[in-house]
Amino acid sequence: MPLEQAQSRAVFREKTRTLRTSVPTRLLTGTLARAVAKKVRTPPPPRRVQAPQRRETRRPSGGPQRSPWIYAGAGALVVAVIAAAVIGIIVARGGGGATTKKTQNYNALPGIRKTKAPWAPEYRYLADRLAPLDLTTLGGHNGLVLHFHAHIDIFVNGKKVKIPALIGINPGANYLTELHTHNATGVIHIEAQKARDFTVGQFFAEWAVYLDSHAIGGYSGMTWYLNGKQQTGNPAALVFKPHQEIAFVVGKAPAKIPSSYAFAAGE
Repeated sequence: MPLEQAQSRAVFREKTRTLRTSVPTRLLTGTLARAVAKKVRTPPPPRRVQAPQRRETRRPSGGPQRSPWIYAGAGALVVAVIAAAVIGIIVARGGGGATTKKTQNYNALPGIRKTKAPWAPEYRYLADRLAPLDLTTLGGHNGLVLHFHAHIDIFVNGKKVKIPALIGINPGANYLTELHTHNATGVIHIEAQKARDFTVGQFFAEWAVYLDSHAIGGYSGMTWYLNGKQQTGNPAALVFKPHQEIAFVVGKAPAKIPSSYAFAAGE
């Protein structure tokens, strides 16, 4: 090896040794720490979460389960029994074998009078009232399947008010209706070619006299009786039955409330 080449190699090895020893240990340590710190750590994999398991509902011991429809049916039966008992109490309180229908408000019909007695038959608006009252005209007494009588008394301060003849009979038009009077005795004729119910409210509206639970005509504070027994509710809903005695009292009552009427033979 030439001498010059050997000297060059010796100089290179000396410089390299000087460079390694001249770098401070502190600098190497800090650089290495920063390099380590900058290294991104791979996060650990997520833990597997076990899905919640469905818990089995425990059935109470002691026999098979009952359907909720059984309880619903039992409840409905209890309600029906209570309703029947209430209806029975109401009917029992009414007394006198009274039968009523749904009350119709006839007091707004044309010609209805809220005045004091006497009350003559009203013919001017009679034809206008018949259809709303569900009353028809009859040419006579032929072909009747329903024919009976009831009686009405009206007392004002102990005195009897006359119920006039020819209520529901129009001589000028030559017809009568299913509810009418022939004389002033208070006997009401119920005659029809078809079997159905007729009410006290229909008769008073045909007569054109105001009637509700506590008033008759222009009088308030009215009480009413069926076969001698005081009643409650609206007398307009009372269904006519054979040989009823219906009494209306305003003010001072008569010495005796009639409980029956002596109908003529054949009535």
